[in-house]
Amino acid sequence: MRKRPGMYIGSTDTRGLMHCLWEIIDNGVDEALAGAAHRVEVTLHPDGSAEVHDDGRGIPTDEEPKTGLPGVEVVATKLHAGGKFGGGSYVATGGLHGVGLSVVNALSSRMDIDVERSPSSQGLSFRRGTPGVFDGEAPTAGFEARSGLTRKGGRVAKGRSGTRIRFWPDRQIFTRDATFEFEGLLGRARHTSFIVPGLELVIRDLRGDTPVEEKFRHDGGIAEYVDFLAHDEPVTDVLRLEGMDTFKETVPLLDDDGQMTPQEIERELVVDIAARWGTGYDTELRSYVNVIATPKGGTHLSGFEQALTKTFNDVMRSAKVLKVNDADVVKDDVLEGLTAVVTVRLAEPQFEGQTKEILGTPAARSVVRKVVSAELKKFLTSTKRGEKAQAKLVMEKVAGAARTRIAARQHKETQRRKNALESSALPSKLADCRNNDNDRTELFIVEGDSALGTAKLARNSEFQALLPIRGKILNVQKASVGDMLKNTECASIIQVVGAGSGRTFDLDARRYGRIIFMADADSDGAHIRCLLATLFFKYMPELVAEGRVYSAVPPLHRIELSNPKKGMDKYVYTYSDDELQRKLAELKKKNVRWKDPVQRYKGLGEMDADQLAETTMDPRQRTLRRITVDDAEDASRVFELLMGSDVAPRKEFIVQGAYEVDVDALDA
Repeated sequence: MRKRPGMYIGSTDTRGLMHCLWEIIDNGVDEALAGAAHRVEVTLHPDGSAEVHDDGRGIPTDEEPKTGLPGVEVVATKLHAGGKFGGGSYVATGGLHGVGLSVVNALSSRMDIDVERSPSSQGLSFRRGTPGVFDGEAPTAGFEARSGLTRKGGRVAKGRSGTRIRFWPDRQIFTRDATFEFEGLLGRARHTSFIVPGLELVIRDLRGDTPVEEKFRHDGGIAEYVDFLAHDEPVTDVLRLEGMDTFKETVPLLDDDGQMTPQEIERELVVDIAARWGTGYDTELRSYVNVIATPKGGTHLSGFEQALTKTFNDVMRSAKVLKVNDADVVKDDVLEGLTAVVTVRLAEPQFEGQTKEILGTPAARSVVRKVVSAELKKFLTSTKRGEKAQAKLVMEKVAGAARTRIAARQHKETQRRKNALESSALPSKLADCRNNDNDRTELFIVEGDSALGTAKLARNSEFQALLPIRGKILNVQKASVGDMLKNTECASIIQVVGAGSGRTFDLDARRYGRIIFMADADSDGAHIRCLLATLFFKYMPELVAEGRVYSAVPPLHRIELSNPKKGMDKYVYTYSDDELQRKLAELKKKNVRWKDPVQRYKGLGEMDADQLAETTMDPRQRTLRRITVDDAEDASRVFELLMGSDVAPRKEFIVQGAYEVDVDALDA
């Protein structure tokens, strides 16, 4: 033990020193847990020693038959000799391995143990684990090694008993700055008083100029503990989830021949949990096995968390709080705002190491899960008025936490996608221009690959860039930012414009001076222009406000003149049916003939490069329509009406429009 102290107490600094003190205190608390003690006193002395006194049954002083030594000496000097190792003295305890007292003894420069049992108190001392007699009060006093009870005290009244242990930590083992922490002692003493109702813990610190004393006693148990831990307004009262179950465990036992043989024995595990949900967002979970805190959890805590998550999902589905398409709530949603104390009691729990920070007993998981599921379901499905209202509130709180989590994750993914979009290479389908002058360059957003081929031949590659889109882009009016960025066409447009979108939009970072929509002159083309206007107005409004977004105006008809008069072009283009009729009447009046039939363009792809350049792309001859904020707002409003999420205005629009339709004009 002196060679490898870390194996038993974790470390040789303040944390390890406090562990030694708690090994002694826990022995007294185990007496209280067994119903034999009601008071444990801890005193920190100015000389660096610590003293623990309990009014339990007292460590046995009778002669141990195998060794011929007093029981107290065996317990303090032999490994696995405590009352917890091998069973018999206790059912459920904080001690387990039977090495606690012997570890502290081995790591102390001096330890005094006095056992109070009628008719008189008896005691003995140790120096670094060796029993003997000191000729003074300090650990540096002269020492003579001697076995047996070497000290007799005063008379003890009948019916009174207890144990007093005082030890001086060995500075050969512990670091120079290792000290007993009064605040840490108070905190753990307070917690222990909650876990063992009716036990009074007295903590005294005599090291300063003025002695300090604190007393703790809580008869309300862990329900009172939860109220102490919680700092927010309650959503539910403190729930007590209690139950017990048995499980089988295989343990090695000595048979009649002295051989270790595995035997299956039945154990009992008692579960007692206090839980309360509040309006806050923090989770406060404390877990204990018997009286030992398990700060790193273990199988009992994982069973509790699994039961919470599964029970909430089951009840919320059946209560229709979660709809069919809603994802299940996860552990973090259920734990939000929860304050809980999880305690289990069982004989011989399995811990991961002497420091007992993690419970390892596998059966604890299933027993806790079973108890919590049954008790929590009773509460959540209760028909009592008060409980029903609280259950509804806590389920709504959990559902709200799930929605917030999903929204936060989507926002994070959207931001990640957006950042990746802004930093990645430009799409391969972009036909870029050579000039870098932002005020002069133009980006044509062209509908369809067929029109792209003609536009490539018709453009001036010095300052005109082309980006093809396939058909109609996403209606961003009712789509989320995430859906918009997932859409290939929308993502490509934002990427090519190069100025970001939404809050991160930077007008000065744009790659082109003008953005021009080039779509067919039919109703589908108008639809595409409206969709593009809505995208720019919602996510890049500065471009629209600055007047940098345009719509190209391609012709709808081409009239080929048979006998053009002097100064007339051979081809005349018109941009609407009304304009065509007016133009033909004008030509007829001038006695100019034309070839029938007049060509009507179904799309940009029907034009050859010269015609497209002449009518739509050449800055010297084309017509552009600037899209203003009013245009974009109108487009946005129409899309909200015709394709938004609100159905009632759309129905009203259709009903009103039905009376204005010319039935004879319908192609049906």
